[in-house]
Amino acid sequence: MAKLTLYPAIDLKGGQVVRLKRGEMDQATVYGTDPAVQAASFAATGFGWVHVVDLDGAFAGRPANAAAVQAILAAVQDVPGGVKVQLGGGIRSMATAEAWLASGVSRIILGSAAVKDPEFALQACRAWPGRVALGIDAKGGMVATEGWAEVSTLPAESVAKRFEDAGAAAIIYTDIDRDGMLGGVNVEATLALARAVKLPVIASGGVASLADLEALAAVAAEGIEGVIIGRALYDGRVDPRAALALAG
Repeated sequence: MAKLTLYPAIDLKGGQVVRLKRGEMDQATVYGTDPAVQAASFAATGFGWVHVVDLDGAFAGRPANAAAVQAILAAVQDVPGGVKVQLGGGIRSMATAEAWLASGVSRIILGSAAVKDPEFALQACRAWPGRVALGIDAKGGMVATEGWAEVSTLPAESVAKRFEDAGAAAIIYTDIDRDGMLGGVNVEATLALARAVKLPVIASGGVASLADLEALAAVAAEGIEGVIIGRALYDGRVDPRAALALAG
């Protein structure tokens, strides 16, 4: 069974750690007021990555929780073995991308920009090969942008294929209908995308139990590199150490 990288999620809204339901900002549950403490907890548990999203930034089109992100970076920088941070939300320019990568972020995530400004996204992928992931968030198979507020007529696969040879690190594929709903991962759609493109795919949205991780691990060899886990960790439905053991 192929190894599956686990990405515990820290979503930031107003400097707090929250989880949304289907990306609705008015459906936020606050899980903590100190993102740095949460990041340190994930690091101490043994996770090698932390997945951070500036939700306010995704809607504003520019970084909005910079202080919280910097605190997260400071909290994990000296952890033995190293903990990496991938960050998305509000990164719409080369200057913003460069600033975050220079500040200690290991990988940036471009979401709306991959659809609305593909030339910028391609430029970023080429400028920092292996350090840019494309966040493809789909509703009914069609890509959504602007913090999921707008649904396009572009199929997820067609967007992903644009970046196959540009040096992108991965595609982060989120099924919006399942995000934060604890209804199970859409393994079929994630696997279909992984089979259709040459880039590694990271699954996101809907993880509710270890069974979801087992289902993804079983097909990881077909191009599924990892999975983002949010609400299931915060609600205690997935034991982090059991998850890490399963992931290999």
